[in-house]
Amino acid sequence: MFLRRSVLASFALFAGVVRGGTKIWDGSFNAFSTVADFDKWSWASEVGTYQWYIHGSQPTSHYLALDPAYKNPADTDETHGLRMTIDSTATWNSNMERAELIPQTTQNLGTGNLFYHFSLMHSATNPPDSTLEHQIFFFESHFTELKYGVAPNPTDLEWHVGGQPQWSTPFVAGQWYNFAYDIDFSAGTVGLWASNGSSALTKVANNIAASTSTNSEDFHVGVLRIVNTPTPEDWYVSGVYIESGPITTAIGSGSSSPAPPSSSTTTVATTVPPSSTPVSTPVTTTTSASGPLQSQWGQCGGTGYSGPTSCASPYACKAVSPPYYYQCQ
Repeated sequence: MFLRRSVLASFALFAGVVRGGTKIWDGSFNAFSTVADFDKWSWASEVGTYQWYIHGSQPTSHYLALDPAYKNPADTDETHGLRMTIDSTATWNSNMERAELIPQTTQNLGTGNLFYHFSLMHSATNPPDSTLEHQIFFFESHFTELKYGVAPNPTDLEWHVGGQPQWSTPFVAGQWYNFAYDIDFSAGTVGLWASNGSSALTKVANNIAASTSTNSEDFHVGVLRIVNTPTPEDWYVSGVYIESGPITTAIGSGSSSPAPPSSSTTTVATTVPPSSTPVSTPVTTTTSASGPLQSQWGQCGGTGYSGPTSCASPYACKAVSPPYYYQCQ
């Protein structure tokens, strides 16, 4: 049973003063004067801070745009943010819509205790479709990610570990949402820090066991929409960086401590009891197995996944990106 309660009220004990870690990869968009700068990277010339190859057939300017209005105003360290657009042209290696940036770095982004920071927003123009599953800021194995348009709260941003929802918050137009994945690669655990607007990050979910791994080039800064439809969506991204601990909780030069709870706060948490250590689950196509059944377009298998592996009739579990991701279709 899901329990909804205020993040800031329920997890205030995790909040602390701002502490600075060591930034090991800077994913801010300050280094990009125009979106044409993203095209300077190629497999033959791996320059810049991002690999840009997961997108559709249109020019980069069709999917990416830079502007000061596209960043979290509280993030004074950035000169502009990024608007990322997906639509029916944004297909890459599948029938799913994708626009994703990948870190270009020689740093080891998968050792010790690291914090993967980013901020997200959507506006009332070209909003995300809550009837379709979205996978947001994920790793290739999907051991942790945000999702939108999935049960039990399709209009929420949901944080998943091993394919299981652990926490969620209503995704309200015009509101900036700040996150940091708290990944202990040594212990094999992942937790979540979050806040709204200029408020300092607060730990909203304790670390739980996960199949943590990365080759330092599989963190997807972007959005994947499972179903290809003509309707465009705009996603706004700001404040992307990775640091080793202790975590920096301030957003830019924002608040040095969490904002007090108020009746107007839009952030609420959904928690579920931690599951056992996620393991790779065998893929199954049966639709008559006992236990929970996954719905159409839902994940049903893959590395690190621990959710339902049987699909509701008449759907079957099919390989989409093996061995990492299988889906009921």
